[in-house]
Amino acid sequence: MITVAINAETIVNYVYLLAAVLFIFGLKMLANINTAARGNLVSALGMLLAAGATLFLVTGGQLISLAWIGVALMVGTVIGLLLALKTSMTGMPQMVALLNGFGGIASLLVACGDYLRTPSNQLDIKPGYVLLTTGLAVLIGGVTFTGSLVAFGKLQGLRITPGRPVQFLGQKVMIALMVLACTALSIYLITDPSFGVALAIIAAVSLLLGILLVIGIGGADMPVVISLLNSYSGTAAAMAGFVLSNNVLIITGSFVGASGIILTNIMCKAMNRSLTNVLFGGVGAPGKTKAGGESGAQGTARELSVEDAAIQLDAAQLVIIAPGYGMAVSQAQHSVADLAEQLQNRGITVKYAIHPVAGRMPGHMNVLLAEANVPYEQLCDLETINPEFEQAGVALVIGANDVTNPAARHAKDSPIYGMPILDVDKARSVIVIKRSLNPGFAGIENELYFRPNCGMLFGDGKAMVNALVGELKDS
Repeated sequence: MITVAINAETIVNYVYLLAAVLFIFGLKMLANINTAARGNLVSALGMLLAAGATLFLVTGGQLISLAWIGVALMVGTVIGLLLALKTSMTGMPQMVALLNGFGGIASLLVACGDYLRTPSNQLDIKPGYVLLTTGLAVLIGGVTFTGSLVAFGKLQGLRITPGRPVQFLGQKVMIALMVLACTALSIYLITDPSFGVALAIIAAVSLLLGILLVIGIGGADMPVVISLLNSYSGTAAAMAGFVLSNNVLIITGSFVGASGIILTNIMCKAMNRSLTNVLFGGVGAPGKTKAGGESGAQGTARELSVEDAAIQLDAAQLVIIAPGYGMAVSQAQHSVADLAEQLQNRGITVKYAIHPVAGRMPGHMNVLLAEANVPYEQLCDLETINPEFEQAGVALVIGANDVTNPAARHAKDSPIYGMPILDVDKARSVIVIKRSLNPGFAGIENELYFRPNCGMLFGDGKAMVNALVGELKDS
């Protein structure tokens, strides 16, 4: 008869395996808007199991340790709940940026804490990979923390972190030298584990490095930056997992790091730009954009009345709505859904054109429209919807600026040249709801606004859409 000894560590590893499976299924469910909410709960359950198993293993079930951990969990839960309740959907990009930063600083503190709590006479027996990943966890975690704070400031419109790129002479060289220095110090820890000053230097330099990396990126590229910082936070967590020899932390960190970099690559392709260009191109910086030139953004924009716009919508057979940050900032998603319902009641087909980088975070428009219960089938990606614009009676643009600029197709002097855009200008008529003719985050005028088939509805996005709904109801 074969007997198998099952100790606490074995049980914990089985729980870790179950948690990893839940993470995989949860991540898969997040790919579909109909199952995303359940996927989030499945992943959260996996994290709860992993955290509980880890606490049981580390504390050995000691009530005193568990009590302090329970207090910390309660404090964190209350803070998280308050933030979630107070944060509007328009503030979700800022919240995501902050959460990335919290993940980064947690990895930094865990790596530093493990190093400091290890007696000096035991540092020499630490495996080389643990010492190396300690330095890398501090480096990546520090970059993620301050980089996320800068991203938050840019998205929030804080004066100390302007939305435009802030670049200076020698910035790229300084960044490269700082990365090399931190990497070299991380490797040096393997040869001299007791040289704790190296870890302090890495921490200080990484915090400055995060600021320098993100402050040079314009607000238009924030969706890419957020997904990249998300990848950084996951990678830092994986490094911390190696430091602690914690399998589930390595697994979850790898999931987040890999999915973040995949999403970053997808979004870069959506803009037809390299990641290097996003990080160092300075799109939107003064002196790097042109108001006229080949873009042809010249002439006078034609202003529409609400009545004229409603008549155009009522006469169309197909209306394609292109939402952008203007819809987000005015919280117009529910009003847009009401407008679509009014049009559909009149037998008009309504579809939504979703650009991958519309808004300020990945999937921003999808999240907002899902909140307004817009059917997922009506949301069309760039490749699917572009061929349909020529058959559309009206393309209704709500704040989307750079992603609808025809200059991207032909103006070689434009910073957005070559970026795939929504071909709204090919519709029979275009209605743009926007507060003013001010350029978007790329810092250039949109030549769409001066096209003969384009009319402008100036004003708050929600107010204008509500006015259209009211006009259609009265007609």
